[in-house]
Amino acid sequence: MHQRDLPPAQPVEPGLVSPLDYAVAERDRETMSLVRRAVDRRDVVLAFQPIVQGARPDRPAFYEGLIRLLDETGRIIPAKDFIETIETTELGRKIDCLSLEMGLIALAEDPGLRLAINMSARSIGYPNWLKTLNRGLAMDDTAAERLILEITESSAMVMPDLVTVFMQDLQQRGVSFALDDFGAGYTSFRYLREFYFDIIKIDGQFIRGIADSADNQVLTQALMSIARHFDMFTVAESVENARDAAFLQSLGIDCMQGYYFGAPTILPPWKAPPAQMRA
Repeated sequence: MHQRDLPPAQPVEPGLVSPLDYAVAERDRETMSLVRRAVDRRDVVLAFQPIVQGARPDRPAFYEGLIRLLDETGRIIPAKDFIETIETTELGRKIDCLSLEMGLIALAEDPGLRLAINMSARSIGYPNWLKTLNRGLAMDDTAAERLILEITESSAMVMPDLVTVFMQDLQQRGVSFALDDFGAGYTSFRYLREFYFDIIKIDGQFIRGIADSADNQVLTQALMSIARHFDMFTVAESVENARDAAFLQSLGIDCMQGYYFGAPTILPPWKAPPAQMRA
């Protein structure tokens, strides 16, 4: 059909939106409101999940502190339910501040603890986040060498040059960095070479079912090879069964994380009795 044969475009009423768009917008508004109320009340906690040694899976190498919200009823809300909605807003920066503050408190309370805390690269220029970091590091001389900051591929690629300078400064002070969700599709390998992350966390999409998936086996080995080339420590995410864990051990993975080794718990595992509260 030639362009002159096309039917005229139908007028669209101003302000008209589809039911799906309306539902998505309404859900996002409700999520923002829930997060805002929880932040105002400081109803946030960390849930701790072990990252175990590949060669000795009975021994945690370190823990990850995962942010959780509490709603008005005390229900625990995991980050996956709200983080994408608030990631680019100031609420996202406030969540990062609270997560870092609680992580630094945990490090101060347990001198033997090594802890990873998630952050968005967007928080690098947020004054309150930097104040929280500098205050926590100043209060404990050993905190920097026990702190790992996790940055996702997606946020690191938003401002790679700023992330590079920021990492170099903090690594000189002893802080380590982990690239979260490695392989999810954002990383420019040119920047990977310049970032010098200490730890690479291989995205769970390549790990789940790896013992029975030739494709995942090849892709994971390729990602591990890249990490080793740049002298970066490797962590397999989302390890959920014994077969996958055994296969990853055979590949020589440095560390593993997932429900097979422990669910995130509100009560720190190193303090907890056998029955733990999961989150």
